[in-house]
Amino acid sequence: MGPHGLPGQHSRTHPWWKVMCLTGVDYFSTLGYQPGIAALAAGTIAPLATVVLIALTLFGALPVYRYVARKSPRGEGSIAMLENLLPKWGGKIFVLVLLGFAATDFLITMTLSAADASAHLIENPLMPHWMSGGQVVITLILLCALAAVFLRGFTEAITLAVGLVAVYLTLNLVVIVDGLWRIAQSTDLIVDWRHAMTTEHRSPWMMIAVALIVFPKLALGLSGFETGVAVMPQIDGSPEDPPGRPETRIRGARRLLTTSALIMSGFLITSSLVCTILIPEADFKAGQPANGRALAYLAHANLGSWFGTVYDLSTILILWFAGASAMAGLLNLVPRYLPRYGMAPDWARASRPLVIVFALVAFGVTAYFDADVDAQGAAYATGVLVLMTSASVAVTLSLRRRRRRAAAVTFGVIAAVFSYTTVANVFERPEGVQVAAFFIAAIILVSFASRINRSFELRSTSIDFDEVATEIIGRAARAGHIQIVTHDPENRSLLEYHDKEIQQRAESHIPSADVIIFLEINVTDSSEFATDLHVHGRHHSGGYRILWVDAAAIPNTIAAVLLAIRDRTGVNPDVYFEWSEGNPLANLLRFLFVGEGEVAPVTREILRRAEPDLAARPHVHVG
Repeated sequence: MGPHGLPGQHSRTHPWWKVMCLTGVDYFSTLGYQPGIAALAAGTIAPLATVVLIALTLFGALPVYRYVARKSPRGEGSIAMLENLLPKWGGKIFVLVLLGFAATDFLITMTLSAADASAHLIENPLMPHWMSGGQVVITLILLCALAAVFLRGFTEAITLAVGLVAVYLTLNLVVIVDGLWRIAQSTDLIVDWRHAMTTEHRSPWMMIAVALIVFPKLALGLSGFETGVAVMPQIDGSPEDPPGRPETRIRGARRLLTTSALIMSGFLITSSLVCTILIPEADFKAGQPANGRALAYLAHANLGSWFGTVYDLSTILILWFAGASAMAGLLNLVPRYLPRYGMAPDWARASRPLVIVFALVAFGVTAYFDADVDAQGAAYATGVLVLMTSASVAVTLSLRRRRRRAAAVTFGVIAAVFSYTTVANVFERPEGVQVAAFFIAAIILVSFASRINRSFELRSTSIDFDEVATEIIGRAARAGHIQIVTHDPENRSLLEYHDKEIQQRAESHIPSADVIIFLEINVTDSSEFATDLHVHGRHHSGGYRILWVDAAAIPNTIAAVLLAIRDRTGVNPDVYFEWSEGNPLANLLRFLFVGEGEVAPVTREILRRAEPDLAARPHVHVG
């Protein structure tokens, strides 16, 4: 068991700054292409558009996710906060949709980053020409290597991430400082840049307006926050913290988010300045040497081919490993939701089988997009922005519930900005929503297929009997017979129980000397799958003995209670049903989605699967 009770999860935790490097391989690796994207989208005012992005990072995304970290210390993220807003099936489907966007974000992070790494490898001048046509194959090899690291374990992944981030940021610092020094040495470069801005946009107000319009195209620079929360279980806690409030882990997560945001903001603005001023605008266009690799272009041009090659190698490695934070996020999110909903097999709680599944999906995505970085950018940005929008909405609603109106208004404004950014991105590149829709549809279809396939499981995580229930079944067991009559109560009157007893004894030939125990199941939330069962006993004023339990499904609960009674008393109980009225197919659908319906045959089937020994199986009678 992992630190939060999830089977198959790691048990070793790490200092927050090491875990920051795991998320940082995604966040910081965007420096490989972000300055080029900014220059291509905003031209000479790219630094100004980057300032808008940084403002949204520090005063929008960072406060949102610091709050999310406090409210979901087990790494559930904003999805868990929104799960409680909608009840029952509505909430489950809403979560599946958000998981679809999360899958879009995380899986495309893996495939896009690996594809960009292979592009950097192929475009290096020291690489042989014959490799230029093998980008898909190289990308698949990189994805295989990423999966292999996670099959080894999380500790190995974090250790590798620390080294990659340290080297990569150091090399970027060298390139940027060298560029700033060259700009300081040649004031003509700044004059030319300012002249180009004023010629193109005339007034400062026009520059600001254009920067506000184009900054949604820079949204890839916001990646990393959702995974920063998702990997919280990796962060060291303290044994002195209460289980429900791991303050040490929460503080570590908030430091992780703040530190990474500040580091990235510094690199974003300085890299944008250097690249915009030093690189000719034409070189940023598709097919040109600075497209998608602006800092690498400067590393080769200003610091020599050998330094440039070392920089390329570092970029290739961190882009390859950028999928590590995405993989870690998926390995944390999927086991927390789908198995609990019955929408994935139990083995989905374990890390290694999921690594193989995610790797295979990544192979398919890579083949579909032909390892094209630009073709995957829209889907990546869409996934990132939808998750950030949902997180800001979740924080706003949480604060409203707590009656913190001023804070709720502030975060409501942040949610509006993220909503605008998301909508603008969707209108600009609608193919991102199309890719996300595919992931959402796939998750929903697979989830419901799994739910149907697992519907005949017992679905009880634990079962206990209160004092009265224990006394009722104990007395019946001492008499040698436990006769259970399932009952769907209407008004629980004395006459109702009297008529039910007479009818059941007549139809099922229950001996008059045997005491009948009525079993009543109250369906509270049929969308839940596995639940704890607490069986309560009640003595009716007419002398009738009643067991009742709140549960998610009637047949599964009856089967679980019968087996528990057998195990506690050593007496194999008999259970009596009436046939359900109505269309059998409609009743089956009611069972799958409402927890009721064709109770008798479904209960028998559940018992048959749970207890293969016919002699040890509770006896089912239908009248």
